[in-house]
Amino acid sequence: MYYLELAGEAGDEAFAALEAERAAASAVERVAPGLATARGIRADRVPTLAYTRRVSELVGRTDADVASAVAVLEAASFDRSGTVAVRARNVRATAEVSTSAAERELGGVLVDRGFDVDLDDPDHELRVCFADDVCLVGWAVAERDAAFGSRAPTDRPFFQPGSMAPMDARAYVNLAAGPALPDATVVDPMCGTGGLLVEAGLVGARAVGSDAQAKMASGAAENLAHYLDDDAAAASANPDWAAVRGDATELPFADDAADGVVFDAPYGRQSKIAGHELEDLVAGALAEAARIAPSCVLVADRSWTDAAEAAGWRVDERFERRVHRSLDRHVHVLKRS
Repeated sequence: MYYLELAGEAGDEAFAALEAERAAASAVERVAPGLATARGIRADRVPTLAYTRRVSELVGRTDADVASAVAVLEAASFDRSGTVAVRARNVRATAEVSTSAAERELGGVLVDRGFDVDLDDPDHELRVCFADDVCLVGWAVAERDAAFGSRAPTDRPFFQPGSMAPMDARAYVNLAAGPALPDATVVDPMCGTGGLLVEAGLVGARAVGSDAQAKMASGAAENLAHYLDDDAAAASANPDWAAVRGDATELPFADDAADGVVFDAPYGRQSKIAGHELEDLVAGALAEAARIAPSCVLVADRSWTDAAEAAGWRVDERFERRVHRSLDRHVHVLKRS
């Protein structure tokens, strides 16, 4: 068993748990604020998650007090040696506990069992998380690579207002194609500046996008080259990404060409978009997505459940996520019927 430290706000927990289960874990169950357990883990995929901070191998679960945590550790058996550090967290300040006392007393247990303490570069890290009335004790296994700040939309070579935050883009890619990653093809039929495709490429997928505006397709290609091409010559000869001008309702891809489709539908009440009424555009894109992939994540400013079902999708989950006062994102996690 393992336990996960979830990122984001309280309202993000169901979303975070599903992302982890789709891309890196099995049988994920939320057990306390900011914490979940998992039966299995793909440790190599944990660094690619957006809304899971860390994963630890579970030593034990107990009440949220230091004495109970000490008792769990004293009763545990493990085959480890070397140096150790103990890190304690009071998740969202929901437990009445002293983390410094926890680190001191659990560290003492480990010293008594032959470990040396090294707070800077330990061989092993014992993580102790208190949340509400639950305490989880475990050995750190993996943590996410949270370098999302270095890919802020405003830092990209090509930027347009309204671009999605990289952390959210990463999560949507994981929801759409997680089970097939890293050997997956991800398509964004309305790619805009390419933010979703950049994150798809960075988690190891082949990233393919189209946009009705030539300016956007060209800008997306510029961004993809910037973040994904280590060797320009090699990339041009055998690219792992592509961005082309195209109509989302008539995609130039073969049936079942992709493992997942992910797209951010136009917001607002525009009467015409690339020659289509908004309703026809989204319905057509959903139908094309169902033709080329078994899984899809649609992000929009409203529910498109009826259109998704009419296009041949089953809505597995739908989340409403606050962006700011005037915008909630509706996230539809779809599976082909």
